[in-house]
Amino acid sequence: QVQVVESGGGLVQAGGSLRLSCVATGDTWRYCMGWFRQAPGKEREEVAGILGYGTISYANFVKGRFAISQDNAKNTLYLQMNSLQPEDTAMYYCTAFVCSRWPGGYTYWGQGTQVTVSS
Repeated sequence: QVQVVESGGGLVQAGGSLRLSCVATGDTWRYCMGWFRQAPGKEREEVAGILGYGTISYANFVKGRFAISQDNAKNTLYLQMNSLQPEDTAMYYCTAFVCSRWPGGYTYWGQGTQVTVSS
């Protein structure tokens, strides 16, 4: 099992930045890590994932605005989000997943951290 705790969300104006963090504990070595989000009334959508062997996957809507990174020494996953737009408003979840099942194969995730972008 893997436990994850997200933090770093908040309210920001359009064009602003946030950095999300996720501390993971447990059998993290079995899984890859990533972020997905869900806005009210919408389906989950993947944001970014570290798939192993240095491969990183970003959703098309990221368009170079977000950057995912991982500090293995701290068991922490990050999502740096720049040029935020109101359509980025959502609950953001950190997820541990079987590396071959991205996107969509989220195995473990946390409570989420809310990101709200005002226009």
